[in-house]
Amino acid sequence: MSPNPENPRVKATAAVLREIDAPLSIEEIELTDLQDDEVLVEIKGAGICHTDATAIDGTVPLPLPTVLGHEGAGVVSAVGADVTNVAPGDHVVLSFGHCRECDICTGGRPAYCELFAPLNYFGTRLDGTTTLQKGEEEIHGNWFQQSSFASHAIAKAANTVKVPDDVPIQLLGPLGCGIQTGAGTVLKVLRAREGDGIAIFGLGGVGLSALMAAKAVGCDPIVAVDTVASRLELATELGATHVFDPTATKDLVWDIMQVSAPGLNLSFDTVGTETVVRQCLEVLRSPGHAATVGFQGLENNIQIDQGHLMLGRTLSGVIEGDADPQEFIPEMVRMHQEGRFPFDRLIETFPFERINDAFAASHEGRVIKPVVVFD
Repeated sequence: MSPNPENPRVKATAAVLREIDAPLSIEEIELTDLQDDEVLVEIKGAGICHTDATAIDGTVPLPLPTVLGHEGAGVVSAVGADVTNVAPGDHVVLSFGHCRECDICTGGRPAYCELFAPLNYFGTRLDGTTTLQKGEEEIHGNWFQQSSFASHAIAKAANTVKVPDDVPIQLLGPLGCGIQTGAGTVLKVLRAREGDGIAIFGLGGVGLSALMAAKAVGCDPIVAVDTVASRLELATELGATHVFDPTATKDLVWDIMQVSAPGLNLSFDTVGTETVVRQCLEVLRSPGHAATVGFQGLENNIQIDQGHLMLGRTLSGVIEGDADPQEFIPEMVRMHQEGRFPFDRLIETFPFERINDAFAASHEGRVIKPVVVFD
């Protein structure tokens, strides 16, 4: 699509991935012209998510060079001719791409959209064009239909969610993926209710978001499991009634079962290893429901005992909390405003130019949810 000389293309500062497992490079790029169903957003903050890291290390294959980032939040700068849900000046959170037209989307489960892969992972629009370029070089973008590791991003109307202006926009990006995954799984998949016992394995941003959601609806007991003492301490502050370090016990499942015999109603895995998935099933009472969101690569064989699924036990794999962002992101914002969902306690901000430091802090476990921000 050729530039319009009367409407010059928007320039952006972006973090570009040019080689697998290499640091991101800060570069000046351009955004291509908006299509009719697209939204131009001035990014104010973008969360660092494990999925971005799996793209950098090659676990998720993608074309290079590319711009990642899929937890963006900012202010609408312009909209395409067909966009009606947001307008310039609106504060918005960007979430995952979905068509909103297939049977799955219209059935209220857009995280399993029939076009999820091409809309989120292929680096181009469905028509093969890119949203980014540098001179004559095409820069792959459209990562989760946003590529928000940039000062400006092009999103679709479908994954652009309006939020109130009085909530700190720099911090809201993680609501579009990681925090949505944790909270959505507890509220929309496990359907936690007051008095349900729940165990949460892994206390990163997703696990602690799940914990806060469980606390918000009155789960009791809330068992939190991690190997990092500071995360266990924070989990207690956020509502965990019992915490366990699996390296400090001879039999983790036995210890958890003593909390609420004959077991817990619900469990949640953010790790994805065979050991943890098995433990999630083993701590359940009957009937009980375990959910797993931990990602260990496209091929990750695990073995479980059929007996752990008998008598009404369920194991569910979940993407994006099985939530509709247009409904669930505003719900999380309301919970935060009511003081029941303090997700900001998980966040530490970094200037955008220190994005590689933010990834390192996340990888090393020094920060639960890094967010890179623009002034």
